[in-house]
Amino acid sequence: MRALLWRALCREPRQLVRICLWSVLEAAPAFLIGLAVARAIEDGFAAGRPEIGLVWLAALGAAWAVAAVAARQIVLAVAAVAEPFRDDLLAHVVGGAVRRAAAAPGARQDSAAVTRAGLQVELARDAFAAVVTTVRGFAFTVLSVALGLLTLAPGAAALVLPPFAAGLVLFLASLPLLARRQRAFLLADERLAEAMTAMAGGLRDIVACGAEDRQSARMAAHVDDQASAARALARATAVRTAALGVGGWLPVVLVLAGTPWLLSGGAGAGVVVGALTYVAQSLAPALGGLVHGLGVSGVQLAATLERITAAPPSPPPPVRRRPASAEVRLHEVTFAYGRWSAPVVDGLSLCVPEGEHLAVVGPSGAGKSTLAAMISGLLRPDAGQVLIGGVPADQAEHAARVLVPQEAYVFRGTLRENLAYLLTPPDGRAEGDDRPDGAEPSQSELEAVADALGAADLVAAVGGYDARLDPGALSAGQRQLIALVRAYLSPARLVILDEATCHLDPAAEARVEHAFAARGGTLVVVAHRITSARRAGRILLMDGGRVQAGVHDELVRTASLYADLVGHWQSEPVS
Repeated sequence: MRALLWRALCREPRQLVRICLWSVLEAAPAFLIGLAVARAIEDGFAAGRPEIGLVWLAALGAAWAVAAVAARQIVLAVAAVAEPFRDDLLAHVVGGAVRRAAAAPGARQDSAAVTRAGLQVELARDAFAAVVTTVRGFAFTVLSVALGLLTLAPGAAALVLPPFAAGLVLFLASLPLLARRQRAFLLADERLAEAMTAMAGGLRDIVACGAEDRQSARMAAHVDDQASAARALARATAVRTAALGVGGWLPVVLVLAGTPWLLSGGAGAGVVVGALTYVAQSLAPALGGLVHGLGVSGVQLAATLERITAAPPSPPPPVRRRPASAEVRLHEVTFAYGRWSAPVVDGLSLCVPEGEHLAVVGPSGAGKSTLAAMISGLLRPDAGQVLIGGVPADQAEHAARVLVPQEAYVFRGTLRENLAYLLTPPDGRAEGDDRPDGAEPSQSELEAVADALGAADLVAAVGGYDARLDPGALSAGQRQLIALVRAYLSPARLVILDEATCHLDPAAEARVEHAFAARGGTLVVVAHRITSARRAGRILLMDGGRVQAGVHDELVRTASLYADLVGHWQSEPVS
């Protein structure tokens, strides 16, 4: 945990320097406030020279104006440090979940646990930013006040700084206890939330079994545990009040009690008022901010980081195997979304030889996208096997196949970076691809592929291959074209298009599918139009658990559902 925080702080040394420089300006009022008040009284108003007093007060006002500008810059600089810290934590949480899913593809993941971890990451980011801001402000304020007191009256510094230091030490000594009590409270709160969720989902069974009293007693125990943890935390936080009393208000009492001593040493009434101003306007608020910042945000940060970093270790990534070919073979495959749900795919056996162009058609909800996800290895069947070149689809190396879904993914970066994204897969390069790892496609290769898929106008519209993309500014069809060119450039010999051309017009769709068919390898297309199905060498008709394969003319004669689909799509032009 300490290494994580240290790395977050040291990653952006330029931002730390920026924070420190702006903090000097922000702390200017803390240095000047007592001095300005004392001089305004003694040299100005009390001496009958109000103009001098107004000059000192104007100087203090100018310092506050500068501090306001500095505070804004500090917020921006702290954000520049906190956001990468959040990204690190999020990568840790999501990466662990992804690795666990990769070790068991298709397994039902605990999405609620991932969501809770994501919320904890947001809490940790906010707490980290609050701690950095608070500690920085406290340190610069205390240093400025100490210098101001020594400049104003060393005797006043002797009355103020020792009790302030005692209050600070008392608070810091209580932090470990606060952290333990905060962690215990978080755990009790989580256990109560989980118990309530489980109870809400089983209310019908609880009533049916007559287990209301037993369940009520169990929930009461969880509530009592949380209440006990909350009371223990409240007792620990009482130390903060004592620390504030010692460090923030005892100095006021000592300055008032020591006023005769200060006056006998040559200090005037303005000096006494200035010393009290330092305590009341700078030191006490700074200590209060630190107590709140570390006592709440700091303890929350420690407890949350402990929860995040204490997550079970991720299993090692699975060993990926290279398929012998791009043949797809399904044997008695069954898949259902939920234990009690009807199968979406039921006992499907299918062979798609390498080089075949297969179209998958059927009504919405028939299982077409589920089939595409199983062939790509994103879902593991409940029963049966899905093989790519003799290798289970979820164990095949990533370079063996590429899936282009209906909603295409485009990230912020150049068009060239988006198109070359799949050229360096994490588990190596497919056989037959002689481009070195990490090498970008040549300009001529990019232009040839863009022309083949009808994306040349898109390239010109965005400003060329080195233009930076804003995904939100692209149309759905433009995003699909980018994803299709990316898939075409990939080394995969198996391409699965899951309605990947639905936002293109029929002519553009035909051009894309002709290009992929001519590319070689195996092509599986979840068809969006009847024209797409008629271009395929074979058609697989899906209707829930029922499937039928054949060519277009055969299915029109033998499958009433396919004939209905043809009638529904008949208005589509044939390309």
